[in-house]
Amino acid sequence: MNLDRPVAPSPYDLLPPVDSFTLTSTDVVDGEPIGKTHIFTGAGGENLSPQLSWSGFPPQTKGFVVTCYDPDAPTGCGFWHWLLVDLPVSVTELARGVGAEPGTAAAGAFSVRNDFGNARYDGCAPPAGDRPHRYIFAVHAIDVEELDLGPDATPAYVGFNLTFHTLARATLTATYQNVG
Repeated sequence: MNLDRPVAPSPYDLLPPVDSFTLTSTDVVDGEPIGKTHIFTGAGGENLSPQLSWSGFPPQTKGFVVTCYDPDAPTGCGFWHWLLVDLPVSVTELARGVGAEPGTAAAGAFSVRNDFGNARYDGCAPPAGDRPHRYIFAVHAIDVEELDLGPDATPAYVGFNLTFHTLARATLTATYQNVG
């Protein structure tokens, strides 16, 4: 593993700037290692999405999208762990584990396939021996109730649509290193 490679930027640093709001979690502390509960089962964890709650988003918000992205994956394009779309504006909290089963977040909300190929949350699983990876949990406040995407949408297509509909974004970044 090439540990001398440059650190990838946050993808949100490369997009047009938007306002921010508050994202908190009883499970994730910004900048700190994530707990085993949120690690992929194949990497020895429980594979449960963390509890997330948010507030202070713009009053014109009509819905939300929740994502988890690892910019440090050795792929050249990062790795998407979760993309939960079409959350109603009335939903401002997700319980731990809500990303495991379809339809558990809210009526009408769904996950698109992540880079594991699953339509759910799949936790941290970097290569053994690689440096710590960052896992950016983001809540995107959007100006439409639905992104008008189907469950077969790719992460890139979700991101493309988010670029044109995001009013504000809140993030928490956890870390994880698989020491092998």
